[in-house]
Amino acid sequence: MDRIGILGVGNTLLGDDGFGPCCVEHLERQYAIPDNVQILDGGTSALFLSPFIDDLDALYIFDAVQLDDEPGSIHWFSAQSLCGGNLQSRLSPHQVGLMEILELCRLRGTGPDFVEMITVVPDDVSVRIGLSACLQGKVQEAIDLLLGRMGMFGVILHSKYPCDSIYCKEQAL
Repeated sequence: MDRIGILGVGNTLLGDDGFGPCCVEHLERQYAIPDNVQILDGGTSALFLSPFIDDLDALYIFDAVQLDDEPGSIHWFSAQSLCGGNLQSRLSPHQVGLMEILELCRLRGTGPDFVEMITVVPDDVSVRIGLSACLQGKVQEAIDLLLGRMGMFGVILHSKYPCDSIYCKEQAL
C-alpha cells in the first residue's frame, strides 16, 4: 500500500498564512486517517521536513500563496508545474525550502515520486491568530479537492461524524 503524506505549511501567527496548518488540523479532527496516511503540520520549518518526506510514495501540500487572483481562490499545482521555473518566483518562502528538500530527497533516491500542492490566495497575513473570514470557508473546499485527488491512490478518508450525527447538524446551523 502506498505511503501518503499530507503536509500543511505556513505560519499560524500571520493570519491566512496559517492556511496549511489549519487544513491539516481540520483533517485530523474531522476524518478517520488510515494507517498508510501520515499528516504533519510542517509550520515554517521546511528545512527539517526531510525525515517526514523521505519514505513517502505521494505527498500533498497545503499552503497559502500570493498569486494574481482573488483572495480565497484555490489553486492546484503538480510537481512538474512547481519545478518548471515559472511559478517559483511567486511561491511563498515555505515552498522555496520545501522545493529544495524535495530535490535533495530526489538526489538521494528517497522521497515521493508524486507531489501535488493545494494552495489558496491569502486575504490578510497581518500578525494575528486565525484565518480571515474570506478563508475560513475555504478549508473544507481545499480538503474536498484533496479527497478527490487522493482517490487516484484508492485512499478514501471517511468523516468521523456521519451527516445524521448531532455534530453535523450543529455545523449546518
